[in-house]
Amino acid sequence: MVTKKLKKPSLEIVTSSTPTGTQPPRELGEHGLNLWRTITSEYDISDAGGMEILLQVCAATDRVEALAARISEDGEVITIRGALRSHPLLRDELQGRAFICRGLQRLGLNVEVIKSVGRPGGGF
Repeated sequence: MVTKKLKKPSLEIVTSSTPTGTQPPRELGEHGLNLWRTITSEYDISDAGGMEILLQVCAATDRVEALAARISEDGEVITIRGALRSHPLLRDELQGRAFICRGLQRLGLNVEVIKSVGRPGGGF
């Protein structure tokens, strides 16, 4: 019987410029992409519905941050027809933030893992 000697494959160190986790299916801005990377590195969201909810939450994060920047630029209170009024974008920013919270809640990311109750195992 003749035995064939198998050649061992060489090992290489692979470096990645992107953090672990999946890449979003559509383009996101800086804030949305940071949220996407954070969540996908900590949680395994692999179903199509969950990925779409996460994508919408991340896109809303970009929009909310743009609104917040505009509000900061103009001021939270502006003068309209000689009267002081709250900035019209404040309501949109608040609604966007509420949408983000609801989306994260639907994904189940607002529930902290409960530690086991009782004494630790092990003998004396």
